[in-house]
This record gives sequence, structure tokens and C-alpha cells, in this order.
Amino acid sequence: MSIKSTPRANYREFFNPKPVKILFAVALSLPVFLLTYALLTQPLGRLAVSPQQCQLKKWALPQAAGQPKSQPGISRRPVLVARPHITCCEGDNSCLDNQIWGENEPIKDSIGLIASIDQSLKYLQTPSSEAAYKDYPVAGITRARVIASLQRFRQLVQKSSAAKELNAAVAREFVLYQSIGNDKKGGVLFTSYYEPIYEASRTRTAEFRYPIYREPPDLDSWPRPHPKRVDLEGADGLQASKSKLRGLEIFWFRDRLEPYMMQIQGSARLQLTDGSETTVGYAASIAQNYKSIGKALADDGKLPLEGMTMPKILDYFHKYTQELNVYIPRDPSFVFFKENYGVTATGSTQATLTTDRSIATDKSLMPPGALALIRAYLPFPNTQGQMEHRVVSRYVLDQDAGGAIKGAGRVDYFVGAGKVAAERAGVTVGRGQLFYLMLKPKS
Repeated sequence: MSIKSTPRANYREFFNPKPVKILFAVALSLPVFLLTYALLTQPLGRLAVSPQQCQLKKWALPQAAGQPKSQPGISRRPVLVARPHITCCEGDNSCLDNQIWGENEPIKDSIGLIASIDQSLKYLQTPSSEAAYKDYPVAGITRARVIASLQRFRQLVQKSSAAKELNAAVAREFVLYQSIGNDKKGGVLFTSYYEPIYEASRTRTAEFRYPIYREPPDLDSWPRPHPKRVDLEGADGLQASKSKLRGLEIFWFRDRLEPYMMQIQGSARLQLTDGSETTVGYAASIAQNYKSIGKALADDGKLPLEGMTMPKILDYFHKYTQELNVYIPRDPSFVFFKENYGVTATGSTQATLTTDRSIATDKSLMPPGALALIRAYLPFPNTQGQMEHRVVSRYVLDQDAGGAIKGAGRVDYFVGAGKVAAERAGVTVGRGQLFYLMLKPKS
């Protein structure tokens, strides 16, 4: 999921000692996400315009392209399918990435996009990237082609002066590889994650009692099944001195929810009691599956499943603090951290994550570090500070992984750090499409 390092790290899947990031939105669980989506968003189909060539279904995976090839030894279709570029209609601003140059957008982030590309190029020079692409299962997608595609796209961003110009260049020079999604028609579920900012202390005090922990030096030798969360920290989160966690505390927090949310997000920025600041990121996790406390609340009738959001879950626990000792222990998973000394959220590729430009996917299926185009229904703050959902297209870099981000139909979208990012992450859930951009082969 998510961070950062972010637990979405290096093919570290959440179920293995090395890890992955559990993400914020995941606390709701997939069924809740879908219900929330139905309440908070409108189907993309409603936004379709009349001409056939402009209907939004053009973004779906073409039926012919999605058919598996009948070849000996091929038992299933690839998770990414080459397809024709999507033609934009005149006046369809959602078809273009208008945020790069700030066209009809409050944010201009061309510098951030280029910096994110550079982060991926840096990763692709590492031995770990060579290993990741050695047996990559999608024909035509190689590490060398990913690198060449990033380098050329970087040049095009620098040379272009408008989204329409860049889009035309991409259509001429690149091929789209579309994810088959979780419906085999290209439908992908999008959620978001962020980097929280919390107050913390390097020492335990009467006020700051709830810790986060560094990775145990002998974690790889722990017998399996690993102890569960309740075995490590107790029902109240204060019993580590009686478990394998003793002496591993690195920072302390006043609110028990904060260390737990950090484990879901995978990283945080810390404002320390001595006036200094630092950052922490994902280091490792135990081999226990994550279980949603949001779903547990719904199962017990404490909150209605319909319309459940992360803000509502957090509000419930702020009202009924003692319930934390009931529901947090129901999640057997547990994440360890490391101090990053100011380095902000980092993905599984060790790339520094960029707001609105980094995504997390299932790295057993999707090409790490690659350039992608997403089209999704996402929330943005308006001038009054309220969240408004709209369909957008964004060029992004696939730089992270996540414990709950599994399969071809899931994308977790990084929305930055702090309060506004938390608000965006709390209401991001919707369907869209995911495409990877590869340079056309030289003729």
C-alpha cells in the first residue's frame, strides 16, 4: 500500500517479512470502497457526450485487444494489452493532462513531473531494477524500452508548451499498453494514500505513551506463524516491554490512532517536542494479513456500511477512545519503521514520491518505474477548500507497491502530505483506467 519507504516497497508484499505498504484507503476494505464510490461519485458513463467517437467508453479496453491469444502454453491473457491511442475530442479537457502547465488548473507541476521522471530513471539504473525486469511477463515491455520511453517523454515535456501539443506528440511516438483491470475490460479501482504529519517525542512521557518500533534485528529468524499485533503490543498498545518489541521503540505519540494510521500509510513527517523535525518510513512488517477495522465496525453494527468513509471511522474512535483497544487488536498485521532524517515519502522503487505523479500498483504484474497515464474520477480542493470530484487524465510514474494493492485492477494514487492530502485520500475511491506508455518500435 504504501510507503513509503512506504509500505509499498520492493515487491515486499504485505504478507511477507519484507513488506509493503498498507494503505489509508484500504482501511475501508473493497466492499466499502465500492459503496462509498456509489455515494460520492457519479459513473463516468454519465459524462459521455453524444458523438460516438467522443463517448467515454472509448477508454475501455477494446474487445478485440482484450482477447487472449490462442498459442500453445498460453493459458491466460496478459495483464497489459497493446491498443490504439485514444483520440481526444475538441473541447474535452479531461482527455488532456492540463496540470502540467496549469491550463485550467490551480496547480502547475511540470517541474515536479520531470523530477518524478528522474526518480524513475535513477531507479532503473539499479541492480534491483535489472532483477525486476529479468522475467517480466508482458511481451514487448523491457527495462531498456522503459528507460528509452522515459527519456523521450522527458524531452517532449521540456519541448512542449501545452497539454494538447504534448498529447499529439505522445500519440505519434508511443504505444499504449492498457491494464485489463479487474473486469477484464480495463476497469481499475483507484484509491489514494498520503503522508501524515504528527507530533512526536523521542522519549516516553506521561503525554506521549504510544510508540512506533524499528525492525527487530532477528525478524528473519522469527518462527512462523509470526506473533499477531495483540501478542506484540497488547490490547491497549502499551505492553511491548513484555514482548519481542522491548527496546525497539523509536518515537512516541500521544494518540494511539497515530501510530496505527502510520502503519496503514507507511510513512510520516514528525514534528518533535524539542522543536526539530524528521521523517520515518516503512522498514518491514510481520507475516500477518491486514484486516480492516472499518469493516469490523460495520460487522458489529457500530457504523453503517453504507456511506462509510475514513473520516467517519476516525471520528468514531475520537468519540469512543476505549474502543481502540477492541478494534485495533483485531488487525493482526504490524509494521516497523526507520528514521529517514527528513527524506520524504519513498516508494518501493526507492524513488521519492511526487504529489499527483506517483502511483502504487501490484509489482508482480506492473512494470516498476514505468511511465503511465491514468484516467480517473479524483477529488481536488476548490477555492472554498471543499472537495470536488472530477474526471482527469494524469501522466504518472509507477514507483510504489502496497499490501492491499493486488491484481491488475488496483491503483493507489499518492496525494502528498498533510491535512488536505488526508482529506483527499479519505474520499478517493472510484473506477478508471490505467495505461503504460512505451515508445513505438523503430521501423
